Amino acid sequence: MVAMSGGIDSTVAALMLHEQGYEVVGITMKTWDYASAGGSKKETGCCNLDSFNDARAAAVHHGFPHFILDIRDEFGDFVIDNFVDEYLAGRTPNPCVMCNTHIKWKALLKRANAMDCAFIATGHYAKVREENGRHVISKGLDETKDQSYVLWGLPQELLGRTLLPLGGFRKTEIRQMAHDFGYPELAKKSESYEICFVPDNDYRGFLKRRVDGLEERLNGGYFVDRTGRILGKHKGYPFYTVGQRKGLDIALGKPVFVTEIVPETNTVVLGDEEDLNRSEMQVGKINMIKYDHIPEGMESIVKIRYKDKGTLATLHPNASGVGVHFYEDAKGVAPGQSAVFYENEDVIGGGIITRYASMLPQ
Repeated sequence: MVAMSGGIDSTVAALMLHEQGYEVVGITMKTWDYASAGGSKKETGCCNLDSFNDARAAAVHHGFPHFILDIRDEFGDFVIDNFVDEYLAGRTPNPCVMCNTHIKWKALLKRANAMDCAFIATGHYAKVREENGRHVISKGLDETKDQSYVLWGLPQELLGRTLLPLGGFRKTEIRQMAHDFGYPELAKKSESYEICFVPDNDYRGFLKRRVDGLEERLNGGYFVDRTGRILGKHKGYPFYTVGQRKGLDIALGKPVFVTEIVPETNTVVLGDEEDLNRSEMQVGKINMIKYDHIPEGMESIVKIRYKDKGTLATLHPNASGVGVHFYEDAKGVAPGQSAVFYENEDVIGGGIITRYASMLPQ
């Protein structure tokens, strides 16, 4: 069973497996109906009719079945509620990780079992293999497209049924394959990096529409500096993220960044770029991939964002998850984001950043 979004990567993945002799069933998942969010922009990305039609056309042309799977109820209850709750808690969520971990793979496997499919497959640029009785995720060959970061949350039982056929290829090769399969238009199709349920990229507008009276309730909180000195008023702490520089609507005579968010007092801390540096952090909700546990003091490259190159650190398991101590300060550690631990190319495991030391006076 292949998850087909209608884009180049998942389409080529399905056609590759079909060519290799697998009996393929294509599935396109409807996760979100953007019209219900009250946004002004039409649906884009993976949940629009054109994408459904593109996926179905490829399947029909190559002689394998295709189905549209409506998982809006499964998706909305968890992913969207989590997205809103995290912002209201002063954190920066990663809904794509949550969706992969809790919704998409489980939804795929449930239908795969019902249709006697041995494996599920996606168009992610990553690899999965079995080693020492565990199923290990590693980076895709194309470092610029590697998506291992967003797969850290998958449990072993799902990884054991997962195929990632694009992991050993570069994006340029996949574009050429699309041409060779007779789909030159796919090679030119633009890629969407938006959150599927916020296709206009205006998460603040989404929160306002989702939570009645949010702006009125939280407007008028204070920007402060690291000493606690009031700098001005803001529009409400959920509308800011750690590391943000633009759109602050405050003039201080120099560039400033959001360095901390304190939801309890509706406070947003501003500082210089170097104030974003953190020497340590705490990570919770740990999921182990390569090993069944992390030994005390294990060295790892730790990524705190999808496009982060990673920072060398030591890992210290504790009652709340894993404490991370960086050898060199990491910039822009944001509670709510994923932290993924790497050993060379392999994912050791990962979790959700829960906290770091506050710079405000206690």
